[in-house]
Amino acid sequence: MPTRFEARKQKILEQLDAPDGEYHDLSPKGSVDAPIRGLIGEINSLPGLVTTSSCSGRISVFLEGRKSDNEVPDALPEGETSRAGPGGKGGGGAWLFISHTPLGPHEATGDIMSKFGLGKAEATEGTPSVSSRYIHLKFEPMILHVLSASMDHAQGVLTAALAAGFRESGAVSLGSAKTAESNPMVAVRSAGYSFDSIIGYQDGDGRNVALVDERYLRTLVNIANERFNINFDRISRFRKALLEAYEPTTTSGSKPDWEDADARKRRKREEGLARQQALQNQVSREDNDSSAPENIDSMEGIFS
Repeated sequence: MPTRFEARKQKILEQLDAPDGEYHDLSPKGSVDAPIRGLIGEINSLPGLVTTSSCSGRISVFLEGRKSDNEVPDALPEGETSRAGPGGKGGGGAWLFISHTPLGPHEATGDIMSKFGLGKAEATEGTPSVSSRYIHLKFEPMILHVLSASMDHAQGVLTAALAAGFRESGAVSLGSAKTAESNPMVAVRSAGYSFDSIIGYQDGDGRNVALVDERYLRTLVNIANERFNINFDRISRFRKALLEAYEPTTTSGSKPDWEDADARKRRKREEGLARQQALQNQVSREDNDSSAPENIDSMEGIFS
């Protein structure tokens, strides 16, 4: 009988294998982001690991939901069941723009206001009130949740994440009160180079009004593009560190399923000692050869 982890991994892989037209998840675009599809596939091919959710990193423009202190009737609009929580999420919030790759020069030029769903403020436009629904331009690095089969597997993912620069990474669900099986969830994330800037608001007539000019918006886009480069570099380092931890070579040529930090340290030390001994043996052989008689021409042909 498969373990709880194996059963859950199988179910997740079956969902991911569904055709593009049939697969849908809870992200705004409803599918795995293209920049990390390869990474997701590689992680899911490793024993003891499976991804449960991910975002490759994005630049987005987001309209906050309705705030609890807005001067609106007690009855919410049809189809709306909640107010916005902290940060403006929920309560009818809306994504106005999302990209999981840097914006090219042609995308960051032209009418960038309309690209982000904004209208220019009129000269007579007033200032937004405290209860206004603000519009944010954000950059958010990759976040990846990996379910693991054991504490050792979780430690391997966490070590690779921290080494790659995802410094806010951590593990949750470290134990189960119902079963003896522990399947920690590792969140690979970094908040150090994210940013959130208010660029507009929605007025009483439902118009999205800009609070900044196009030059400022392009500056934010340029910053986001630079952060994308940092993000992709850290993703590459995380991938390399994780795969290397899963594929250590041994003296027998076999590759164990997993190697914890202590075992890896011991193996590296033993390999270093073996290389040192081999070098000493080579030097010894060369010394012996140099001390042999030089007149060896008469030996030619004996072994032919």
